[in-house]
Amino acid sequence: MTAPLIDPFARAITYLRVSVTDRCDFRCVYCMSEDMKFLPKKDLLTLEELDRMCSTFVKMGVEKLRITGGEPLVRRNIMSFFNSMTRHLDSGALKELTLTTNGSQLHRFADDLYAAGVRRVNVSLDTLDEDKFAKVTRWGRLKQVLNGIDAAQKAGLRIKINAVALKGFNEEELPLITKWCAERDMDLTWIEVMPMGDIGNEDRLDQYWSLKDVRKEYENHYTVTDLAERSGGPARYVRLEESGQKIGFITPLSHNFCESCNRVRLTCTGELYMCLGQEDMADLRAPLRDHPDTEQPLEEAIRAAINLKPKGHDFDYSRQTVDGKMSRHMSHTGG
Repeated sequence: MTAPLIDPFARAITYLRVSVTDRCDFRCVYCMSEDMKFLPKKDLLTLEELDRMCSTFVKMGVEKLRITGGEPLVRRNIMSFFNSMTRHLDSGALKELTLTTNGSQLHRFADDLYAAGVRRVNVSLDTLDEDKFAKVTRWGRLKQVLNGIDAAQKAGLRIKINAVALKGFNEEELPLITKWCAERDMDLTWIEVMPMGDIGNEDRLDQYWSLKDVRKEYENHYTVTDLAERSGGPARYVRLEESGQKIGFITPLSHNFCESCNRVRLTCTGELYMCLGQEDMADLRAPLRDHPDTEQPLEEAIRAAINLKPKGHDFDYSRQTVDGKMSRHMSHTGG
């Protein structure tokens, strides 16, 4: 059980993304339907179970742990989980503990997150216009998010902004968002909208703005240089020579990034998804709960799941249909 986690395509699995809740205080139009039905609390892993699960993955070679949701900071007592993970940072087994957040609760938790060993935070933010922000998040308050970013930077956290590229929504804001990030010394990554779950009246094809076009827009205003840098995730990076900024592109649709995938995703109910764009998953909650006094069944279940990791996903909008669409919402898998 001490052998590293290697999938069938010789990729070492060193990165675990963990959704600690499917709940969120926003209802972003590309992520959730407005009248979401959330999971019963009894189905969710307890914080103690999440600790045990994550600790087992760390023991098996996972070096990067990203906490997601839903919105992870709305989970009650979530800082007790972050604080418990600090021991793996202290031992050196875990190289990085981080999270992705909508920023709404950062003003409350920024100092505590830094104290727990978190150094980088990704904040999902698609617009700097208050009215548009209210529209895209349905329930969100832009000022609260901006205050959270202020608090996070004051606490010493490095912020990266994740913006979903939405056609007809934030196209005109590209220069503004880019300049704003530069002024605040924050990295910026653009993400293509992914076909995850039923989102009500919204249309995926109407939302889809290819990052090939985003890059062309940058090239109209900047000298764009490709970078070889990788951050352990799916982003490809460029540098804007005039500003020196690093801009990331996550392109699951216009460019498949699966060949270097080193990550798996654990849901708040203990389901392990080996690929964001596939429905196959492994139930880890059962071996976790059925064997409270030994980790061997859980370790065996994890290793068996990794052996089923597919080569890649099949998202495709090219035929004017949403091929490869997943039935589950992004908030369920954890992004």
